Amino acid sequence: MQSHEQENLAEKRVTYTLQLDGQVFLLENVPARVNEESGEQLFAPSTVERLQQMILSQEAPDHFAKVPVYNYAT
Repeated sequence: MQSHEQENLAEKRVTYTLQLDGQVFLLENVPARVNEESGEQLFAPSTVERLQQMILSQEAPDHFAKVPVYNYAT
């Protein structure tokens, strides 16, 4: 029997954002289960391991993007 929460999960590809040592990394097309109501993203342990490998191995990115930065505190 599935819980109500699991019924609202959809398999999608998302963009994962990670900030590490002052750098921002975007990882596109990451498989995730997304809660249709809350937008919460759930990742399989193997996916999280792969994300970490991609960043820590410093493999060459597919491309670079300029990202605007806003300061909420101002």
